[in-house]
Order: sequence, then structure tokens, then C-alpha cells
Amino acid sequence: MVADVLRRQIHDGDLTDALDERALIADFNVSRNTIRDALAILTEERLIERAPRVGTHVVARKLDHGLDALQGLKETFRMHGEVRNTVKIATLVDAPRAVARRLQLVDAQAVYIERLRYLDDEPISLDITYLVPDLGIPLLEHDLENNDVFTLLEQISGGPLGHATMTVEAVDADPHSAAHLEIGSGTSLLLLERLTHLAHESRPVDLEYIRMRSDRVCLRSTARREVAGS
Repeated sequence: MVADVLRRQIHDGDLTDALDERALIADFNVSRNTIRDALAILTEERLIERAPRVGTHVVARKLDHGLDALQGLKETFRMHGEVRNTVKIATLVDAPRAVARRLQLVDAQAVYIERLRYLDDEPISLDITYLVPDLGIPLLEHDLENNDVFTLLEQISGGPLGHATMTVEAVDADPHSAAHLEIGSGTSLLLLERLTHLAHESRPVDLEYIRMRSDRVCLRSTARREVAGS
């Protein structure tokens, strides 16, 4: 419990420098061992560093990736640094049946794009994107290294994106993902699957599988309870 609260304080920017054990003991009304166990967890997660005669200091925080707004990574992290992309693959492929079904494709061909995405100089996510060909093929002629796919889709389609269905789960990094994201194989990742639709046609146009580094990104959303009968 203590580690969970401290972790959130770090991510929210409420804790930015030194952590004092005595103050934490008084704040949480727990034993010194409980506090030290919590700090050990955060040290293992590389959010804090502890050293004799130096103390305990915050060294990293995760970036919030909101799920309430339909935005690309460049839009999402614009206040935290420069997002750039290394395009690994960008081509027309025969889509897997499951992908063709989700995108409602007639001839089962789709544009396939694989990008490694950086925040400044740090790899932050590995994105696989399938696009419907009428929008995806023209998109290949645009600058994919410095633009979000969402922005380009709206330029090409002449209208806004409307909504997306999303699922998020924890997965272990396979060797391919681990090598590109500069983490150990088997490290936990956040896998976001997102199917995005155009607003004016309500058709699906973009299916993404986004593997994000869970040590650098956390997902945030606002939920509202619907009152029965309202």
C-alpha cells in the first residue's frame, strides 16, 4: 500500500526530490521496516535511488498517457519532449484474416507500418499499424518519421477521426520488442490495441498494436458512474 501511494505521488510530481524515512513513517503511521520495504520496491522499479550519506532521491517518473482523448503519441507527449519515429516497415501486405475482419476489408490487403517511437532519445513504444488501403497507400507518401498517423489520416481523409475501441493488457517483451525498446526480454510491457474509426463515415480505418514501456508510461482515464434511471 505504501509503495502504491508513493509511486502515484512520484508520477504526479508531488515527490520530486529527497524522501525522508522519518517523515514517511509519521505520514503513513507504519513501522520503519514497512517504509523500507516500500522504498526497496520503488528502487527495484528504478523510480528512486538510495545511497549511504546521500539519502533517497526520486530519479524518474512515468508519463501519463490519457485514454479519454483520441490522440497520437506526438500529441500526447508534446509537453514532455520531442516524439520522433524510426520507420522499420511501411508497405502493402495481405492482412491476417482477423485484421481484415476488424477493418472490414474487401480484398484483405492493408497497409502495414511498424515504427519505433522515441521521446527525445529514449525508445518509448513499438507500434504496429494496419490501415485500410484507400487511406494507407497515400499515407505512405507522407513524412512518417515526424508525424502521428492520426494527423496524416485526417489530412488525407479530409475529415476528423471519430472514436476508437481500446483494450489494454500486460504482456512480456518478446526478443524483438525487447531489443528495440532497450529492455530485457521478458520485461513487462503495456499492450494497447486500438481500433479507430472515421467520424463522418463511422468505418474502421486504423488498427494498432502498441507496445509501451511500462517503466516509462502509465495509462490514465476518468470514469463516471451512471446512476440507474437517470
